[in-house]
Amino acid sequence: MTRAGRTIAGIVTVIGVAGALTGCGGDAGSSDSGSTTLTLYNAQHEDLMKAMVDGFTEKTGIKVEFRSGEDPELANQIVQEGKASPADVFVTENSPSVQVVADAGLFAPLDKDTLAQVPQQYRPSSDSWVGFAARSTVLAYNPDLIAENELPASMLDLAKPQWQGKVGFSPGGADFQAIVGAVLELRGEKATRTWLQGLADGNAVYQGNSAVMQAVNEGKIPVGIIYHYYWYKDQAESGKNSDHVKLHYFGKQDPGAFVSVSGAGVLASSKHPDQAQQLVTYLTSADGQRRLAESTALEYAVADGAASADVLPPLDTLEAPTVDPGALNGPKVTQLMQDVGLL
Repeated sequence: MTRAGRTIAGIVTVIGVAGALTGCGGDAGSSDSGSTTLTLYNAQHEDLMKAMVDGFTEKTGIKVEFRSGEDPELANQIVQEGKASPADVFVTENSPSVQVVADAGLFAPLDKDTLAQVPQQYRPSSDSWVGFAARSTVLAYNPDLIAENELPASMLDLAKPQWQGKVGFSPGGADFQAIVGAVLELRGEKATRTWLQGLADGNAVYQGNSAVMQAVNEGKIPVGIIYHYYWYKDQAESGKNSDHVKLHYFGKQDPGAFVSVSGAGVLASSKHPDQAQQLVTYLTSADGQRRLAESTALEYAVADGAASADVLPPLDTLEAPTVDPGALNGPKVTQLMQDVGLL
C-alpha cells in the first residue's frame, strides 16, 4: 500500500488513557500501568490501529505512542537500531517485513496464551510473532470490458501474451511484494520469474492498489491485482472508484487466492516487556478482534472464533493456499523483481 506522505519517523500520535486498570493478561492491573507509555512501530492502517489501541488503553490504562511508516521502512529501521530500538511492539500490514525483524533475532518469545488465540495458519511456524488481521488477494475486473467467465483460471495465467498490457498492479508496494512472496513459496523461483516477466512486459504499473482499482473502474485496463478491502472500503464510502469494478476470487488454493497476514511482535529490547506482551495479547483477543471487525478497515479478523465484518465473504470460504506466513522470502522477492525491471 502507498502512503506517500509518511516517513520512517512517521506521524507520532499519543493515544489517550481512559477507563479503569482492568486486566488484559500479565500484570495489566498493576499499580504502574497508568504511568506506562508503549512505543508502537506501526506499519498498519492508522485508523485500524487507533481503533484497536483505543480499546487496549480503555481496558488497561496503558498509553501507546505511534511511530508510523511503511512495512519495509520500519522493519529496516528496527534492524538498524538493534537492541537500542525504542520500539516495544511492531505491527505490519504484511508478513515479510515482520519476519525480517524475526530473522534478525530481535523479537521476544510471545506468551503461549497469545499464540493459542490464533490458528496456526495465521502465525509463523516459528511462533516468533503472531497474526492479528488478514487481507485476501483478488482480481478486480471491469464487467463492461470483460465477463467473469473470460477471466483466467489462475493468477499465473495473467503472464500469458494475451494479457500483456491488460493487468494493472503496483510492484513498489509491500502488498504486491507479499503476493509475489506467496507465489515464490508455492510455485518456486522459475515459475515466479516467468510470471513477473510477463507482468513486467505488459508495463501496466501503478502507484498503489487504489490507483490500480481506479484504472480498472475507468476502463483503462480490464483487470488488476489488489487486496479485497480496497473495493469494500470504497463501496462503503462512495463507490466513486469502484462502481464499475467487480471482484474475482480465484479460490482452489491458487496463488491468486493468497491471504496475507498482518503481524505483531514484541521487541526483546522493550523497556516495558509485560505491557508490550499485553498489547499483542489484546490485538488477538476477542475484544481486539471485535474492534477490528467493527472498524472501517474491512480487513479480516483471524483469531480463533472471531467474526469479520458481515459484508465480507467468510474467510474460510476463500479456499486460500496454505502458506507459512513466516516463510515469505522478502529479500529474494526484491531480487527477482529487480531482475525483471519492476524495482
